[in-house]
Amino acid sequence: MQANVGSVDRTIRLVAGVALLSLFFLLEGKARYFGLLGIVALLTAAFSFCPLYPLVGLNTCGTKK
Repeated sequence: MQANVGSVDRTIRLVAGVALLSLFFLLEGKARYFGLLGIVALLTAAFSFCPLYPLVGLNTCGTKK
């Protein structure tokens, strides 16, 4: 599993993940479960790997020498 999420992408995923996860605690009814998608964003930021990126040929991580 090679890193494919860069630092800017990682920061955006962290902020979006926390924002989405907060919806779980703020919303009522079935709509609150939409906030659980924030866990996916937080995990991809934590591991610096997005499983969808190789499928579409993306890599936001800088090149390593």
